[in-house]
Amino acid sequence: MTTESSERLYSEDLANRRTTGEDRLPPGQRLTKDWPVLTYGATPKVQTDEWQLSVWGEIEQERTWSWDDFLALGLTTLVNDIHCVTHWSRYDNEWEGILWRDFIQHVGLKPEAHSVMFHSYGGYTANVTLEDLARDDHAMFAIKHDGDPIEGSHGGPVRTVIPSLYFWKSAKWVGGVEFLPQNRPGFWEMYGYHIHGDPWSEERYS
Repeated sequence: MTTESSERLYSEDLANRRTTGEDRLPPGQRLTKDWPVLTYGATPKVQTDEWQLSVWGEIEQERTWSWDDFLALGLTTLVNDIHCVTHWSRYDNEWEGILWRDFIQHVGLKPEAHSVMFHSYGGYTANVTLEDLARDDHAMFAIKHDGDPIEGSHGGPVRTVIPSLYFWKSAKWVGGVEFLPQNRPGFWEMYGYHIHGDPWSEERYS
């Protein structure tokens, strides 16, 4: 199967799950209406007037956005499901934020760029390949959940949302994006979590 055919089938599969509900719950998951808080260490307290997003690595020029400059990239609202590696899933989450595909238009990638390491206030990191980010049309930097600003315990003021992967990949308190020439483990991956994290293949641990 060619790469183009594989990506087309992947996109069609995601669209089918979102519109029909077929196979909507990945294996080993249970539904919850709550939104459990799972955090390692203290919760960073970051105000929007001091928040910044820095970008560096395999790009043409390093850059930093302020809160207002970042929001000026344009906000989008989407609804999707999230799946935690600890076996809970939550349907129909409404997110508002900046889509990854819109954000990446403002970053001059070098040909060597392969993956991203999201850096959080507080020191947490999460790795995701550019391929996964490009083919997940719901990947975004979120600032609101179900109509309200995201609380600090859930990763506010800004967290990533990458619904095609287990939710630990959707890093909380994001303040930096590092573009890497190869994929490398983030925080939880160094402690035995899977380098990729596909919930449909139950890629929970290495």
